[in-house]
Amino acid sequence: MDIRSCKQCWKWQVLCFLLHYSWGWVSGQLRYSIVEESEPGTVVGNVAQDLGIRLSEISHRKLHLRSEDNKYFDLKQENGVLFVRGRIDRESLCDSKPDCSLYGEAIAENPVEIFSIEIEILDINDNSPLFSVTDQIIKITELLASPGARFALEIAEDLDVGVNGVSQYTLNTNPYFSLSVKNRKDGTLIPQLILEKVLDREEKAEHNLILTAIDGGEPARSGTCRITIVVLDINDNPPVFNQSLYKISIRENLPLKTVILTLNASDQDDGANGEIWFSFDGHTSKPARQMFGLNEHTGDIFVNELVDYEEFNFYELSIRAVDNGSPELEGSCIVQVEIEDVNDNSPDITFSYSLYDVPENAPLETVVGFVNVRDKDSGKNGEIKLDLSPNVPFRIKQRKKRYALVTDGSLDREETPQYTIELTASDLGSPPLYSKTGVTLRVSDINDNAPVFTQATYNAFIMENSDPGTLLCTVSATDLDEGVNSDLVYSIVESQIDGSSVSSFVYIHSNDGNIYAQRSFDYEQIQVLQITIKVEDSGSPQLSSTVPVFIFILDRNDNPPTLLYPEHSEDLIVQERIPKSTSAGYLVTKLSAVDLDSGHNAWLLFTLIDPINYSSFQVSKHTGEVRTVRGLQESQNMDQQLVISISDQGNPPLSTTVTVLVSIADEVVVERPKSGDFLTNSKPPSDMTLYLIISLVAISLVSLVTFMILLVRCLRKDSYDYTSSCCILGGSQSKPYTDQYQPALYLNTDGTLKYMEVRMVPPGSQGQSYQTHLPPAQEQPNSNFTRPLDFPQSEDLVNDARTSSEVQFLNNSDQLGLHWIYMTSSIKRIL
Repeated sequence: MDIRSCKQCWKWQVLCFLLHYSWGWVSGQLRYSIVEESEPGTVVGNVAQDLGIRLSEISHRKLHLRSEDNKYFDLKQENGVLFVRGRIDRESLCDSKPDCSLYGEAIAENPVEIFSIEIEILDINDNSPLFSVTDQIIKITELLASPGARFALEIAEDLDVGVNGVSQYTLNTNPYFSLSVKNRKDGTLIPQLILEKVLDREEKAEHNLILTAIDGGEPARSGTCRITIVVLDINDNPPVFNQSLYKISIRENLPLKTVILTLNASDQDDGANGEIWFSFDGHTSKPARQMFGLNEHTGDIFVNELVDYEEFNFYELSIRAVDNGSPELEGSCIVQVEIEDVNDNSPDITFSYSLYDVPENAPLETVVGFVNVRDKDSGKNGEIKLDLSPNVPFRIKQRKKRYALVTDGSLDREETPQYTIELTASDLGSPPLYSKTGVTLRVSDINDNAPVFTQATYNAFIMENSDPGTLLCTVSATDLDEGVNSDLVYSIVESQIDGSSVSSFVYIHSNDGNIYAQRSFDYEQIQVLQITIKVEDSGSPQLSSTVPVFIFILDRNDNPPTLLYPEHSEDLIVQERIPKSTSAGYLVTKLSAVDLDSGHNAWLLFTLIDPINYSSFQVSKHTGEVRTVRGLQESQNMDQQLVISISDQGNPPLSTTVTVLVSIADEVVVERPKSGDFLTNSKPPSDMTLYLIISLVAISLVSLVTFMILLVRCLRKDSYDYTSSCCILGGSQSKPYTDQYQPALYLNTDGTLKYMEVRMVPPGSQGQSYQTHLPPAQEQPNSNFTRPLDFPQSEDLVNDARTSSEVQFLNNSDQLGLHWIYMTSSIKRIL
């Protein structure tokens, strides 16, 4: 009967007592005792006898135990004897309580009576003292614990009570420790271990003691506890492997969890200082950690995944052994695992670039990249032969088992910007296995091509007086290079034009090559500009090219005719005297005019204003000769005023009005020479001839000096190209200086010399800006003599492309022409 049953018994007894009391019945209480573990059938007592019930009345009174109370005991009906029915274990019923009793009730009928029964369970010494920990470990650091130090020991427990409980502790004899036992108020004995002597781990690292607990029963029982005194060590020795390097070979496809190696490491320290834990350190690759596992306690290395030689044929495991000391110390070793192979793989080709872009000026033997050929097989099956596709300027250079792709010829990016190379690797197995891979190599650009203009020369045309900023032309260049090496920058080569910088005349946009005018040009001052455009790339070093650009100034009709001859006042009034006896066709005067413009803008027409009132005179439309129409004998007015308009043929035309005052006299002392006298044997006065000769000699000398200067400059040039300023001898179309340097004679219709111009004008070049006369009309006689010799027309300016030397020569001739205008004016005055 357990404690809960006892409580229920007590409740039932109380209830019965109350009922009996209420009924007026009197019941008694029986007390018995029996030792635990009594055999079933053991008689506890005679209930009927103790209750005073006769034997003959037992069956009539139906004496019996309450049904809940017959688990451990029962009552015989025939004699009323209470006996043991089942096993009684006092420790399971009452634990370690000093008193342990079971309670029940005996019920009798006719009349009904209830009797309480208390059965005391007596303890026997049937349990030995027990320690909760049979092996107690006490750690004591050597040299730190002093004698007299106390250490608590485990307490033994005995389920028996009283004298059968623990009554004493004993410790086996040893020189280092003794036992002290204290008694608490509740009677519990507390054992303690006392240190008697300083511990030295080097002398003895461990002490084994036996603590014995003895109870007071008869016979006495005992229990023991093994006490291990561990002398702690200072951690001054790291773990050491028996080998620093382990080399093992395994075949692929080993079963999982197969142990391939057991590591052996030792630590001279003890305890935690000598406890070793194995692990992979940070030097072990991730594939190796995945492939193999490591038992941290035993040091067993086992296969964790399927071993595949074709994936990895070699693993290196870096392993460390760490103790539990403080501070922790560790040792390390390397385990190299080689995987044995079966030939089932083709060679594997890997190309690593040394140069992603190969410079086109790369010298021979330049390493372009490295070829790594690997066959996962071994032996002959893993020996490789590497071949390269033909007809490429590269070759394979082998050094031991490494291959390098090197240049084997000259490269030209402009010719071949990219190469595709096929690498073929074969092993020496039988049959051999092949593998191919393609390599694409780009040839990078170097600045080895100078920019080239799309034209050998550029011609630009602009009307004079155009606004500054007018687009003249666009030069364009190409560069076979690429990238920065082909980024072009345009500029004007600095030079001087009439003492001014060329940049004050024109401007070029550095990016697009557009050339703009910086100023408004005057055709009468300059007709042709020669500039040199330079284009540079942005490479290193920079390369450049130049091209000549001829800027032709086109004439506008912006200058009215100017009267040169005869002498006149500021308001253009000319006075002439003619004899009254003059016949028809008499040359009154010859108007010589010049228009600073050119072409049609300089073709002059002479017109008599109001010819009706001056019907006695006429003006030649083209020559400007004023002649009489009839004799003047009939004329009444002795003074005639002729108003003559000199106009050009520009659009719109410009004109100058000249007033000729003709005085008619009876007689004129000096007469003009007749029209044909100049070509006959008649000669001018000796002083006039002298002036003419001096003028011609001076002109010839100036021309000769100019010729010599230009010739010397040309001979000093290194080459005859378009950038030369004077090489008129370099072109196949150039003529000798004697052909280019020609005088132009302008004659009157009567054969007299009007004036002469000596001009340096190359054939096919721009006409001089100062044309002093328009060619005579076709109906005029001796027109061959009045036309300037080899004088270029304005149409030639547009149609003919000139060389640099011709334009330079033209510029020189134009400069001289400005002087010859005034010189010829003086000559004409002389004539």
